Amino acid sequence: MKKFICIFLLVTLLAVLFTGCGESSGSKSTGGKNGEIKVGVALYKFDDTFISTVREAIEKEAKKIEDEEGVKISINAVDGQGQQATQNDQIDTFITQKYDVICVNMVDRTAASVVIDKAKKANIPVVFFNREPVEEDMKKWDKIYYVGAKAEESGTMQGNIIADYWKDNADADKNKDGVLQYVMLEGEPGHQDAILRTEYSIKALEDAGIKTEKLASDTGNWQRAQGQEKMAAWLSAYGDKIEVVFANNDDMALGAIEALKAAGYFQDDKFIPVVGVDATAPALDSLAEFKMFGTVLNDAEGQGQAIIRIAYYLAKGEDPSKSVDDITDGQYKWVPYQPVTKENMNKFKK
Repeated sequence: MKKFICIFLLVTLLAVLFTGCGESSGSKSTGGKNGEIKVGVALYKFDDTFISTVREAIEKEAKKIEDEEGVKISINAVDGQGQQATQNDQIDTFITQKYDVICVNMVDRTAASVVIDKAKKANIPVVFFNREPVEEDMKKWDKIYYVGAKAEESGTMQGNIIADYWKDNADADKNKDGVLQYVMLEGEPGHQDAILRTEYSIKALEDAGIKTEKLASDTGNWQRAQGQEKMAAWLSAYGDKIEVVFANNDDMALGAIEALKAAGYFQDDKFIPVVGVDATAPALDSLAEFKMFGTVLNDAEGQGQAIIRIAYYLAKGEDPSKSVDDITDGQYKWVPYQPVTKENMNKFKK
């Protein structure tokens, strides 16, 4: 009987050991104190000023987490070059190479469904940022998160900056007709930020009791060169009839300022206020030089920190909402905007 019991215990122990080894070799690593977490970061374009700042913030915060948690975080950031097909291939590579989590700044937000389906099949969590997938896509899986800011807030803040200017400066109404004539540089067609910033900036003026007239609007695709080109054309067509320039981001606003400088503005008393969004370093420099009139902080650092923090907890198999504050509806981390003018710009300078 003793011999039988010994054999039984030995067989049981071997079975437990082999089962444990099988589970270890077949399971996906979630990182840890002595592990490594692989994070794929798919960006729509490397040369976008705001997105490049978000990328830097992600990498900086990852190093901070490494120091805090004693875990290696490897980040592979790739450039989608503004092409959804290119980005799809890059995400496929992340999935094939079994990354622990993927962070995606979509080229085309309507294509998120394909990304989600592939990631879900591979059981790799996804953190979208800056370009928000439609609500139906976000509901497809509980391992999808979005980090961004509510674009209508930035539009409202732009409008309020100009409303204050209009009310405080009698010379703002150049033709004394009681109507604010403006031009609008819009971002990428179909991008929710472009749509909402355009709409809510003018809505804020109207809510403030200011009558408006749109002289012209066109897409500048977030790019400085296109902003300069469009503004130069509008100056030729409308000249001093333009009383305000709205731009959906700082790069286009800075392009408009270059066109205005070439036309003799910002000298003597020749002035048109230009407002942007993002509060990038070049925009703050322009504010300091009394060229850009105002912008709105799109908190790239705060977004980058939230992106990698959420990604880290997802990679560990934990619920990010238990460690990251203010995640709403179980999936959304909203980072607030802040208005920036020359009066308060110093608090936003690095």
